[in-house]
Amino acid sequence: MNTSAQIETPTTGRGRRFAALVRKESYQIVRDPSSILIAFVLPLILLFLFGYGVSLDTTQTRIGLVVEQEMPLTRDLAAGFQASRYFSVSLGRDRRDFEDDLVLGRIRGIVIIPARFAADHAAGRHPALQVLVDGSDPNTANFVQNYAQATVANWERQRLEEDAGRPPAISAEQRFWFNPELTSRNFLVPGSIAIVMTLVGTLLTSLVVAREWERGTMEAMMATPVSAAELLAGKLLPYFLLGLASMTLCVLLAVFLFGVPFRGSVAALYALSATFLMPALGQGLLISAATKNQFLASQLALISAFLPAFLLSGFLFEINSMPTVIQWITFIVPARYLIPSLQTVFLAGDIWPMFLQAIAVMLLIGCVFFALAARSTRKRIG
Repeated sequence: MNTSAQIETPTTGRGRRFAALVRKESYQIVRDPSSILIAFVLPLILLFLFGYGVSLDTTQTRIGLVVEQEMPLTRDLAAGFQASRYFSVSLGRDRRDFEDDLVLGRIRGIVIIPARFAADHAAGRHPALQVLVDGSDPNTANFVQNYAQATVANWERQRLEEDAGRPPAISAEQRFWFNPELTSRNFLVPGSIAIVMTLVGTLLTSLVVAREWERGTMEAMMATPVSAAELLAGKLLPYFLLGLASMTLCVLLAVFLFGVPFRGSVAALYALSATFLMPALGQGLLISAATKNQFLASQLALISAFLPAFLLSGFLFEINSMPTVIQWITFIVPARYLIPSLQTVFLAGDIWPMFLQAIAVMLLIGCVFFALAARSTRKRIG
């Protein structure tokens, strides 16, 4: 009897099959240029667009400033507008000088200091300014109106301090937590990392697995002794690691290139990211199993994953301002839970009660996707 012969147990057999599946998927990723493009090149493009091309900061908004009558008081107020960091001011004496520029979009508003402004101010009446804004962009119109009012209020407070010789009895001192400079890049870039992970997890997985359905290699693998669970886990593990690698690259760029502060822990970052990849990969696998076609898989991934993550997650639009029905729909969007958590990790630090709640919900959504994907990927040919 040969006592040195090794007997392969079911456990070691499953381990070897799983390792072979992971190795096969890893080779496929390395050999497929589209996988590298989606995982590393596309995230860089998106991150640069959100970091440099998209800005919600309303600084240096172009306006026309009309001073109908030159007097020391009106010149002083005009200097207040010119000194504001929110406006890029062009001076004029008549509103008609700027009407064409407002129509053509060269300026966003016209602030008019009327001729009676100084007389009303001297008489103790409340002098009024007229602000004409371009209402085609409501956000910018509101910014111009609010900043114009704030500039006038600041100018009037300074005048009172100079006339009375003492500061006002009550003064409000503003302090902004977490993002003192109110820089939009500091919350746009962390949010864009969630968009990148959605693309890597859902789009890449759905395309690659759908390609195998088209080529018939998926049916060949399903005819082997590999179980459905081993097949799904072996195919998703490389893309799970690829998603974490893409996230790591984005975080390094966010911190060292874009200067976004990172106040949380690496453990919280990877715990949230790894949890988010579960529903993202499960959704991609479900799409590929349901369509078995690359074109349909890519379209469904963009419609069901990318667009909800971009529009319904609170990334750019406040969820509380959406209609009630849309707000209910956002509860099934995994990015809704990742984006505020990532922004908290970067700007505030570790708030584990918030993170644990988000992790629990994302895990639940991921389990639903994996259950549906496993049901669609039955161990049979056809």
